[in-house]
Amino acid sequence: MPDLGIIGWIVVGLLAGAMAGFFVPGRERYGCLGTTLIGILGGILGGWIWTQVLGQSPASGLLGALLIAILGSAIVLLVLRAARGREP
Repeated sequence: MPDLGIIGWIVVGLLAGAMAGFFVPGRERYGCLGTTLIGILGGILGGWIWTQVLGQSPASGLLGALLIAILGSAIVLLVLRAARGREP
């Protein structure tokens, strides 16, 4: 993954979390901090899946990192929804 620094990863996390919300249907609202944390977790998860499970080389550039983080964030959102279950 590119060396974005902590501020760069927070920005990527915010963007990835927000964009993943568009791909995963539902009305959950996590706020700016929650969305950023979901995006950062998604980036970590997506990067791990990309390199360790799929055996690919790390993403190059901001766009590659963002796409992988969006996919990971979507997975995180689906897991959060499944863990929370349906409310009556």
